[in-house]
This record gives sequence, structure tokens and C-alpha cells, in this order.
Amino acid sequence: MDKEPKNNMVPKLRFPEFKGSEWKSILLGQLIEIKGRIGYRGYTVEDIVNKGEGAISLSPSNIDGTGSILFNKSTYISWPKYEESPEIMLEEGLTVLVKTGSTYGKTAFVKKLPEKATINPQLVVLKPIHVNSIFLSIIVSHSIIQKQIKETVVGGAIPTLSQDSISKFEVVVPSKKEQQKIADCLSSLDELITAQNQKLDALKDHKKGLMQQLFPAEGETVPKLRFEEFKDSGEWEETNLEQIGEFKNGINFSPEKKGNGYLTVDVLNMYGLGIETKLDSLYRIDVDAKDYLLQEDDILFVRSSMKREGVGWVSLFKNYKEPVLFCGFLIRLRIRSFQLTNPLFLAYFLRSEIGREKIISLSGTAAITNISQDSLKQIPVPVTNILEQKKIADCLSSLDGLITAQAKKIEALKEHKKGLMQGLFPQIDESN
Repeated sequence: MDKEPKNNMVPKLRFPEFKGSEWKSILLGQLIEIKGRIGYRGYTVEDIVNKGEGAISLSPSNIDGTGSILFNKSTYISWPKYEESPEIMLEEGLTVLVKTGSTYGKTAFVKKLPEKATINPQLVVLKPIHVNSIFLSIIVSHSIIQKQIKETVVGGAIPTLSQDSISKFEVVVPSKKEQQKIADCLSSLDELITAQNQKLDALKDHKKGLMQQLFPAEGETVPKLRFEEFKDSGEWEETNLEQIGEFKNGINFSPEKKGNGYLTVDVLNMYGLGIETKLDSLYRIDVDAKDYLLQEDDILFVRSSMKREGVGWVSLFKNYKEPVLFCGFLIRLRIRSFQLTNPLFLAYFLRSEIGREKIISLSGTAAITNISQDSLKQIPVPVTNILEQKKIADCLSSLDGLITAQAKKIEALKEHKKGLMQGLFPQIDESN
């Protein structure tokens, strides 16, 4: 039986047919061609055109954190400018690498092109010559290369990698057949993750569509979609948040107050996948602030945000294992009567498209958008009887449960892929 060589040039996890053979160390430039936009062939705003009038010019913003390329918000350059640089015209099977700017080192594999595309001056194209194309995309995103990128990048106002330095990165590679086997293995896992992400997106779209139909549209008094037992329950009424509950701003405190006291909800806890406030990363502050303690089913609003779509974002607080405060960047709404208003129903309405539009319209247009208690109090809310409210809330909550479970399934697959990557590739010594 073949034994593995006793060195760090082989991975811990191998397919049986490749045991006994070493991986070899080689410079990246010996495996690929590196092409970037030549300086004098750069482009200006005059070369930027509308979609349909030229080719996509890929930028770092088109590359997400998972190695995928997002084409929905692309810049287009004129056909003459595109055709001027044939060496950087994108083809399926190439890898792109960000060489300049704050996101240097990000990579993506060109799996499918929706239309003709090239790159802007911040990227380079890596063309496989003596390496499997998918395997290449994997190794340039691996820690072996990413560590060398961090050590090599030239600092300053704009961090930059030169094409020459990229070509001198050291990699370890197996035979072509083993490259193909690893590529096939990880590609099949990527396809599974993609399919599960599509399922998650479908669930989110379904929820969005339901929310649009389960609440009355602007100017309407009944929703488009109604549960059978409530079809003869009559029209919904309209009230406002001032009639529903009492508002309070969160506690302001100085940074030095962070310590060992009360747990505290902040803006970052507002943006969970579901409707409930995230309670997995709370900090503590040393203040005596019992008036700011949250109760079960308190509704929280983001009071201030750098992004207009973030202001007024809503979450619903659920009891925690110990008392929790809310900070000054948040506003609390405490419902007066649970016999009249279901808190989950209200939170979902305020998260719906019509609810968000009402909140955002009151937030102003400054660089940092804010919303006040007085503004929130006037927001109109359509209400129905408490039984129908609960039915709607339970329906959307059940769907949120499916969405959360699906998201956890995707995270588990990503962790599995991460573990496979660690096993299928030789590991670098991070202490060096």
C-alpha cells in the first residue's frame, strides 16, 4: 500500500488513487498568464455608456464575498473601448483578481457570462495555461495565496498588487488528474450550495409576496388575500402608532461605560434574518437604567442610520435569560393592549413594503437619516380583529422558521466546504 510522503507538501485528505504522490511547489506565473488593463487604454466617463450600448466593465463591487460575480449593477463601456483590449475580454473559465483598492485579493471564477464583458483597471485576469481552470480559481482564493497577497501588497492611500508580484506567488499543485478530481468535488458542493441559496431566495420572495397581499394596499380597506374564516369579517380599520402604544428613546452612554453591567441591544442586533431581535452578540454597560429594560414583545426601531433604507428598521424583542437594555440609537414601542394588537402582527406590518415606505418617507434626506418618536406616532396602521391578526402573524412566523432553517442548512454546507478545503490542500504555517 502506498504511503504518503512525510512532509507538508501533501494534504491530510486525499482520494485513494492519488496517495503516495507528492504535490510540487511552483510559481503561479508558471501556470497562468496574467493580463490587466494597460494604462494608456484606460477609460474616462466619456467611455461609459448605457446597458445595450457596450460591454460590461467588471469592477471589485461586482465580486461578492463568496467568489461569485454579480452582474445586476454593472458599468458599461463603449464597444470601441471594449474591442481595444482583446487580451482582457472575459471568457467562461477564467479567474479575476482584485489587485487595487481596499478589497484587494478578492477573487471570482467566471462561470457564466450574461453578455460580453471586460475588466476595469482594478482587476487582472488569470488565464490558466498549465493548470485546471477551476482548480486555479480555488487556489487563488485559498489561504496559501491570500497570505502571500497580504504580505506583498504595497500600502499607501490605495493598496496595490503588481502583476509581477502576483506571478511570483508560490503555490503547491498535484497532478492534472488530482486537480480535476478536487475541482469536481468542490464544484459539486458549490452547485449544491447554489441550489440551496436559490431555494432560500424563493422562500424570501414568497414571504415578500405574501406580505404584500396579507395587508391592505394603500387606499384599500381589505387585503387581497384573506384566510377563509375571515372573508366575511368586514373591512379593516385604520389607527396610528400613537394609539397603539407608548414610545421611549434608548439610553445614551459614553464608551467607558461598557463593562460588566446590563446586557444591551444595539443597532447591529436589529438586522436578523427573522423578525426577532438578535440576542447572540450583546455587550454590557455599567449603568443604573432600569427604566430602559426591555419587556417581552416590545417593538424596537432603528433611530438613526447612514443608509436611508436602514432607518426605522423594526425588530420584535423576545424574553432573554437575563435583563436587557436598549441603547440610544433605538426607539422602543410598548403596546398598551395585547387584546387589541398582536405584537407580531404589528411588527410584520412595519416590516412590509407599505409599512417601510411610510417609515422611510418620514426620515428626511440628510446624509445621516433619523426618525423621531413624533414622526413614528403618526404612522397609520391598518388593523383587523385580534384573531385575524394572530392568523397572519402565525403564517408569516412559520415562513420565517422555514427561511431560518434554510439559512442554517446553507451555513452548514459552507462549513463543510471550508473543512474540505482545509483537508484537500496542504496547509501553510500561519506562524511564519
